[in-house]
Amino acid sequence: MQESLSVNRWSRRELLRAGSLGAVGLSLPRLLAAVDNPATGPAPKADACIIIFLNGGPSHLDMWDMKPAGPIEIRGEFDPIPSSLAGVDVCEHLPRLAQQMHRTTLIRSMNHSVNNSHAAAVYAALTGHDRGEQGGGAKPDDHPAPGAVLAKLRPTRPGTLPYITLPYKTKEGAAGPLQPGFLAGFMGATYDPFWVLDDPNAPQFHVRNLSLPAGLAQERMQARRGLLTSLNHGLEAQSNQTLDSLDDFQQQAFDLLTSNRAQRAFKLDAESDSVRERYGRNIYGQSVLLARRLIEADTRVVTMSWAPHANATWDTHGQNFRSLKTRLLPQFDAACSSLLEDLAQSGRLERTLVAVLGDFGRTPKINNNAGRDHWNSCYSILLAGGGIKPGFVYGASDHQGATPRHSPVTPGDIVATIYQLLGVDHQHLLYDTLNRPHTVVPEARIIHDLLA
Repeated sequence: MQESLSVNRWSRRELLRAGSLGAVGLSLPRLLAAVDNPATGPAPKADACIIIFLNGGPSHLDMWDMKPAGPIEIRGEFDPIPSSLAGVDVCEHLPRLAQQMHRTTLIRSMNHSVNNSHAAAVYAALTGHDRGEQGGGAKPDDHPAPGAVLAKLRPTRPGTLPYITLPYKTKEGAAGPLQPGFLAGFMGATYDPFWVLDDPNAPQFHVRNLSLPAGLAQERMQARRGLLTSLNHGLEAQSNQTLDSLDDFQQQAFDLLTSNRAQRAFKLDAESDSVRERYGRNIYGQSVLLARRLIEADTRVVTMSWAPHANATWDTHGQNFRSLKTRLLPQFDAACSSLLEDLAQSGRLERTLVAVLGDFGRTPKINNNAGRDHWNSCYSILLAGGGIKPGFVYGASDHQGATPRHSPVTPGDIVATIYQLLGVDHQHLLYDTLNRPHTVVPEARIIHDLLA
């Protein structure tokens, strides 16, 4: 948890100093305590990454790998429409995204070993580590999310939040534990994401853990900063030791609470009504808009998980077509197309990697509940910007969308490629809290055909 402190790893003096921040409601110093040991890696083609994670398993067959010539029990109820990428059709309920496909790479040959457990499939998709059907919630020895790795190896400038996840801590079922794949795992909670769990579509949206306590003006905050500095100097004199890097993290916490730049990123009301409507006036559309604003404020990685729990949105075992037509696809179409359009118009798409991922696909054959079940043997993802080849399709599925026809790709390959674009060697060694080495993504390859 973000609010917890490890007494074993911190001295009594450090706990005292952290407590002095806690007195004004701060938990940011521990969030920002990133060790300054960035790795030497490939030259980055992207400075930032937005991951739109369609949690639950989006249906590739009803989005962007349609089989209109197949029997009705496979092709489903939707018709394909042409896109801006010649020869590539997408679903009729993605009309706006269809006009952005020339900016993207579509990968139609994804596969992994997990078919039953959302948790294990999410973990594979986000970390590149396929552990089979081993489910369960997030664990301290999990491999870290890309945002956590980038926070350590490519830290952002002072006064910024390196890794943010929103708008939910997605659970493994309504009453289940937090899914793995979003946290820092064995790297330690220092690198966990900053969670934004307030609804960006709410009229009075604000980020509570980035707000000054009621009645505490910035002038008083600055006075407390001076008091803390004096206390630190006194402790130095008594101990005859220099204070460690926690000073920097406290400074960043103060900067975030008092910086107009940091605060402005969360002020969605600064966007015009037309822009907000274009992204969609719902929690997901506004979360994608917020992700764009956070990247503009120099956050390195934003992960948007599209579900409060694994079974809530894209897990369409029943009424697949009604859910997609009336709710899921229109919301996704508005948000994703607006993001790509805005990044392209502002010139940021070239240095911002957008990754639309999911835990798996859906069965080729429609079940008796007008739904599609889990299907890990073949599914699709979408990448754009940040060094990705535009207007490209990689891999293909068979005539049913059941297996890769050629060029199979694993989540590990995609995560390794994402790291390559962001300037991290996927074979780099990370060390856990016991100083044991772990390779970032050991069993993976960079897919160079995807790179511009």
